[in-house]
Amino acid sequence: MDEPTRPGTPHTLPAVDLQRRLEAGEPLRIVDVREDGELALARLPHAVLHLPLSRHRDWLPQLETLLDRQQPVVVLCHAGIRSWDFGCWLIQEQGYGDVWNLKGGIDAWSREVDSQVPRY
Repeated sequence: MDEPTRPGTPHTLPAVDLQRRLEAGEPLRIVDVREDGELALARLPHAVLHLPLSRHRDWLPQLETLLDRQQPVVVLCHAGIRSWDFGCWLIQEQGYGDVWNLKGGIDAWSREVDSQVPRY
């Protein structure tokens, strides 16, 4: 399930494991860091907090109220690279502890979990 991580980096979460955790009712906070147009093309069929990286000045002042430090955070983007960087930032700069990166992003979700989610 979880691949070994280096200190200061998020855990890696394969798409099928995220699906299992969601189906089990785990209280995960899913954060999508893609841009508006990307979210319009493809999205998870679950509630997500949309924090587009290009608009960080808009949401950064409210980050503490948007993300509960006691709740696991799963971050996603298109392929898992921007979300990895964001996850590292959450841990290293903001002090969040339980941070996961969706391995392969929304593209992996489409390939491995739900082919109804469009690929782009």
